[in-house]
Amino acid sequence: MSNHHGAHRSPLRKELPQEVPAQAGPVEEAAGPATPELTGRQRLVQGLWPPRVSRAQLIVALLLFGLGFGLAVQVAAHSDGDSALRGARQEDLVRILDELDDRTERLEDEKQGLEKQRDELENSSNQAEEARRQTVEKERQLGILAGTVAAQGPGITMTIEDSKGTVEANMLLDAVQELRAAGAEAIQVNGVRVVASTYLTDSGDGVAVDGNKIDAPYRFKVIGKPQDLEPALNIPGGVVQTLEKEHATVGVERSDKIVVDALRPAKQPDYARSSSQ
Repeated sequence: MSNHHGAHRSPLRKELPQEVPAQAGPVEEAAGPATPELTGRQRLVQGLWPPRVSRAQLIVALLLFGLGFGLAVQVAAHSDGDSALRGARQEDLVRILDELDDRTERLEDEKQGLEKQRDELENSSNQAEEARRQTVEKERQLGILAGTVAAQGPGITMTIEDSKGTVEANMLLDAVQELRAAGAEAIQVNGVRVVASTYLTDSGDGVAVDGNKIDAPYRFKVIGKPQDLEPALNIPGGVVQTLEKEHATVGVERSDKIVVDALRPAKQPDYARSSSQ
């Protein structure tokens, strides 16, 4: 019996040294597992996924998607129309072409009609604007002549000194008439506007213009062409010589800008009416 047990144990003792290296392998793997080396393709996949998309990139992608979708729809619709025309009969195609020609002709007529209306409106507007401009200009000119509008322009200033008190109303009236005959367009005497209905009278030691008494020196502010106004006053036997004979002193000065700002109130005629009413 003893020999049998001893022979049975000896194989066990021989197998123990062979099992020790088998246990050493797992211990080394637990201590430090080796990292597998990635290929270039795997590194590219890891860099692209998961994707990192910014807000601007997302908006651009959405816009591109919408543009592509719209183009696809348009191409599909065009293809449907082309396929429908390809499947139509010759009579239908001729009818469609006739309808298109008629529509084109109607649109061309409407275009010409609209262009004509536009030209008429432009001409009418231009004519109306020109009429308004002429009306305003005419009103201004009439206002200057009537004395209801201030005026300025080239002209002369005539000053009459009457230290002896010998200047009478008729002498000043002769000066006004001579100036009008020489082309005076606006006249003002000592702050009183001279118009077509103006009258001058003697008033004590002075003169009255339209009932407004004025005193010497008498200052005439006249708008007109200075080259015509001044010689008209200095002609032989004219206004200047007549006043100098009465011991008055007359001075005439040309100017590029004379302002006549004395105004007359607009007077409504009592009986006269426009013939167009």
